[in-house]
Amino acid sequence: MSNQLADTATPKQGGMDRFLNLIEKAGNKIPDPAILFFWALIIVWVSSALLSNVSFDLVNPRTGNPLEITNLLTGDALASFLANMVTTFTGFAPLGIVLVAMLGVGVADSSGFITTGLKKMLSFTPAKLLTPMLILVAIVSHTAADAGYVLVIPLGGIIFHAAGRHPLAGIAAAFAGVSGGFSANFIPSGIDPLLAGFTQTAANVLDPEYIVNPLANIYFTGLSSVLIVAIGWFVTERIIEPRLNATTNVDEDAEEAPDLGSMTELESKAFKYAGWSMMAGIALLVFAIMPENSALRSPEGEITAFSAPIMQSIVPLIFILFIIPGIVYGRVVGKFSSSNDVIKSMSDTMNTMGAYMVMSFFCAQFLVAFGQSNIGTMLALYGAEGLKAMNLPGEATVVGMILLTAMVNLLVGSASAKWALIGPILVPMLMAVGISPELSQAAYRVGDSVSNIISPLMVFFPLVVVYCQRYVKNTGIGTLASLMMPFSIAMLIGWTIFLLAYWALGIPLGIQAPYTYTM
Repeated sequence: MSNQLADTATPKQGGMDRFLNLIEKAGNKIPDPAILFFWALIIVWVSSALLSNVSFDLVNPRTGNPLEITNLLTGDALASFLANMVTTFTGFAPLGIVLVAMLGVGVADSSGFITTGLKKMLSFTPAKLLTPMLILVAIVSHTAADAGYVLVIPLGGIIFHAAGRHPLAGIAAAFAGVSGGFSANFIPSGIDPLLAGFTQTAANVLDPEYIVNPLANIYFTGLSSVLIVAIGWFVTERIIEPRLNATTNVDEDAEEAPDLGSMTELESKAFKYAGWSMMAGIALLVFAIMPENSALRSPEGEITAFSAPIMQSIVPLIFILFIIPGIVYGRVVGKFSSSNDVIKSMSDTMNTMGAYMVMSFFCAQFLVAFGQSNIGTMLALYGAEGLKAMNLPGEATVVGMILLTAMVNLLVGSASAKWALIGPILVPMLMAVGISPELSQAAYRVGDSVSNIISPLMVFFPLVVVYCQRYVKNTGIGTLASLMMPFSIAMLIGWTIFLLAYWALGIPLGIQAPYTYTM
């Protein structure tokens, strides 16, 4: 397979190739992600001690108090760090999400259910549309919280590998859709009301009567889905895949590409039974959430709100909806003859997650310390103040806001945390120059998405490195960053132009309340 995926002749390198190779080489000189997070923790500790004696003329909008940097090298802080080290690790949200989901997915994969499902999908998906189909599925996965990171991205590698294409190109395309296109979705999700709540609070600083609808950006994010699919399709097939084929071989001992040829009669029968079991589970779930007083809805009766139990149960539901058809399929084809075979498949899956768990330990310690120090808050607030001081024209201000958000996103991963920090400064400021809160929120969402895929501090970034190492074991942070940089640059430019054109044409961004702000 590796010979099919690599060209013997290396084409003449252009400027983009040289740039990406430089990023890859520099990035791969960075230590293992676990060591990287360890040294980042040390840097945060030292920086917090040095900055704790500095007085800042900024107010933290989340607390209303003057900004202060917390010294993490005091005796009390270090004692608290040691006392909470275990709970910090076990409470690291992505760890539980990944491990629980992978238990169910691992059973479905080892039984052959996923492979047969891919055969079915590829049987009606034209080869030319494989890339856009994958990116579209990745975008839709946003509706199920972080499901895309543990389902769609690894499947991207499997699908491309099985189709005779470079698996890292499939992983990159899926990662671009899941994370780079985070704010592109035509289906409402929990992030919509969450951001709208912060936007309205910020707008009320200038106008107490202003109302922001939770679906204030739904038209823009829906049309953005088409844009992100087009950009991802172009970058994958014109930039990423040709470069991978010319420079990166799949390891000889890498995971074998699944055989997606014709199905046997037994496989087809097993898939039918497994599919029925999955559909029965989905039907029961739909039946359970249909009543307005369903226990799976939020207290207000909403389904997509973050407070709704259904949204908080996405990962357990993934576990259930994959393990049941996986067991059914495995029993029918004879893969699972007893419950011990099912448990073994789970154990085998967990054996592949060891490196991720080690990385998660150090990542969790760093992220908690970084948040406690308030250093990220300081950088975000100074960036917002700098943008405000420049007093740029409307279009330039929107572009500046996108760039500011993209840079802050490299340091502060949480979408809601960033908006809680910079929203109260930027939204009233932009309202005063005629830019609506809905447009400010749309600009923020663009910037918040495009730099996700190049930030090693994004909590799922190391997991994607692990996915890549299944096929190319020497994959490092630099390899993945160089893969994703063209997506990030193309999305930043294309999405910014799209937003400016959208605004210039006066197209509604979403469902807006009848009240609008006037000076």
